[in-house]
Amino acid sequence: MNLSKLLNNINILEHSNIRDINDIDISNITFDSRDCTKNSMFIAVNGTEVDGHKFIASAIDKGAEVIIYEEDIPAQKGNQEYIEEDNIVYIRVENSRLALAVIAANFYDNPSYKLNLVGVTGTNGKTTIATLLYQLFTSLGYECGLISTIANYIGRDIYATEHTTPDPIALNKLIHNMVEKGCEYCFMEVSSHSLAQDRVSSLSFKGAIFTNLTHDHLDYHKTFAEYLRCKKLLFDHLDKGAFAITNIDDKNGEVMLQNTKASKYTYSLRAAADFNVKIIEQTLDGNLLKINGTEIWTRFIGKHNAHNLAAVYAAATLLGVSKDETLTAISGLKAVSGRLEYIKGGDGITAVVDYAHTPDALENVLTTLKGIKTKGNLIAVFGCGGNRDKTKRPEMGVIAAKYADKVVVTSDNPRHEDPDLIIKDIKDGMDKDARRKSLFITNRKEAIRTALTIADKNDIVLIAGKGHEDYQIIGDTKYHLDDKEIIKEFFKD
Repeated sequence: MNLSKLLNNINILEHSNIRDINDIDISNITFDSRDCTKNSMFIAVNGTEVDGHKFIASAIDKGAEVIIYEEDIPAQKGNQEYIEEDNIVYIRVENSRLALAVIAANFYDNPSYKLNLVGVTGTNGKTTIATLLYQLFTSLGYECGLISTIANYIGRDIYATEHTTPDPIALNKLIHNMVEKGCEYCFMEVSSHSLAQDRVSSLSFKGAIFTNLTHDHLDYHKTFAEYLRCKKLLFDHLDKGAFAITNIDDKNGEVMLQNTKASKYTYSLRAAADFNVKIIEQTLDGNLLKINGTEIWTRFIGKHNAHNLAAVYAAATLLGVSKDETLTAISGLKAVSGRLEYIKGGDGITAVVDYAHTPDALENVLTTLKGIKTKGNLIAVFGCGGNRDKTKRPEMGVIAAKYADKVVVTSDNPRHEDPDLIIKDIKDGMDKDARRKSLFITNRKEAIRTALTIADKNDIVLIAGKGHEDYQIIGDTKYHLDDKEIIKEFFKD
């Protein structure tokens, strides 16, 4: 692409060696110097772990001809001082993260403007809502895209994902490919990290949905106020032609709408709202709901899923699907992988796998299961991730012991932390009574098998924290570990 087009909407503070930008063509853009080739543009981003400015010389060595930067260019190349070459164009900007997002969108011809992009943000429920909207619109015959924690979809084709929200280059390339495939809609999870890091700043959203805000990611955001501010950015940047949907049962729900230009809509289980839902009946097989006055049977259980379906109903109707068509489609939707997914054993034990890894999510799942079971015990297996927010660990220990009859505390992606010390952090939040009904087993497979072994007929065993994940991260290595596989193997024995 011509450099002049790439720099559209970029605020240039200063530049050097810049020639007629209409004569410069760029074939590759990157923020990783290792990916530079001939005719590349390298955007030096000061990241959370690595400062891209330190790799400018390396990028030039590999063929970069245009350098976007915001800080002083280091004068060292390893131990060898390097001299700026006359043919290298240097462009200084105020914020290279934001510049990266804009340049990435320009490079792929601003694909988000060519389909209906709906973003879902919040602590819990993002994956479920985005995936169900993808399922719903696909079932109605539309070509759709999905960007989520579990997987990315372009039409019916599935692609692996590493982050909830990809980096700006990968993100715009993905949406561009959706447009090329003929997708009319794209539903995506929008993480607080991506909002804080300007990954989605160049995208045009047709609508946004807020689920809830609870204790999570304070290892990154440091304060709850900052976490809230980042989530709110999605709504602050909406245009007046977009819609903003928020959960007013969450105390932060109306905060999201305070500065938005978009049309505002609310959903609730408790208060008067634009979209109301009421739980009439719930079993392990599903919920009977009343959505805006109409009863509908769904395959989802729990109050949190009633909220999720209200958001799905709101978004679908605001995107132009008739109310009756939306309700019919919702009744056919299936649970998302690893979200209250249950496996029944021949001995009368039911195992439930769920991604719940925050205090609020764990409480939601436990209270749901506690409300459904009529006899037998509720056993909870869970852990907390390493190198993540430590303050939620004791809180989750308290919650598990409050609602479960028996608790098994174990590992959940310890990463670079000692898993036994993580378990100790959880244990420290539990009083003597809570510890008395708890087991502490570091090996996750052993913990799951132990919980199933001590379960009796009619017991429900919740295995929380990993859901769809089929790995355990120890150090920097991912080892295969699938909670569902372990359960199925146990029931076969």
